[in-house]
Amino acid sequence: MFTHAITRKPGPDFASGITTSLLGPPDSALMMRQHAAYVDLLTSLGLEVVELDPLPGYPDAYFVEDAAVVTPDVAVITRPGARSRRGEEKAIELILAQYRRIERIRAPGTLDGGDVLAVDGHFFVGISHRTNKEGARQLGRILERYGNEWTSVPVTGGLHLKSSINHIGNHTLLVTRACADLSVLKTFEKIVVEKGEEYAANVLFINGNLIVPKGFPETREQLGQADGNLFELDVSEARKMDGGLTCMSLRF
Repeated sequence: MFTHAITRKPGPDFASGITTSLLGPPDSALMMRQHAAYVDLLTSLGLEVVELDPLPGYPDAYFVEDAAVVTPDVAVITRPGARSRRGEEKAIELILAQYRRIERIRAPGTLDGGDVLAVDGHFFVGISHRTNKEGARQLGRILERYGNEWTSVPVTGGLHLKSSINHIGNHTLLVTRACADLSVLKTFEKIVVEKGEEYAANVLFINGNLIVPKGFPETREQLGQADGNLFELDVSEARKMDGGLTCMSLRF
């Protein structure tokens, strides 16, 4: 059960952040409206949202999920895989220290929170361009000290693990075709997004409510019609910066 979320407003320099997208430059005014709608929805779902101001010099800092991994017992401050993002985590640590005991990932380990998926107390940790094996091992040792189990997962497509795999409740995962047959996921029910809608695999499950990106009708159809607990949000501008629904908040 989540009770809190941390978000950060995009700064005026957000469009200079890291991206591999070929969707064109983001619209600043539209980005601010979409981010505000995102925060409003989290609030409407009962979360106490701590919204931080932009962080000067860190255009990607509004992707706050990458700065920490938060469990019921501990907050693990990450060491981001992109050098330009190292420093974002310091401000997040100050906030999380009010709620959790703090642990840290240390060099040479790297870890992005977007590579960590918690499902019913088990943690899947993606090995990606941003999270290396040493970072995953460090996180795993911390998780084990607090009674949790973990499994490493190779990230074969998308920026982070949660670009391709997300929990949507009832022991069910929404996954891309590239991840559907991973052996570590064999015990789960799966909904596989259709080709061309891979971005729609990045969804946000909060206390029985599912938030999905707008503009992916086939995935919306797969997830069911007229579901009062399903919400669509337009995150077109975050997508242009390689971001999505999970990236823009830390839930705990």
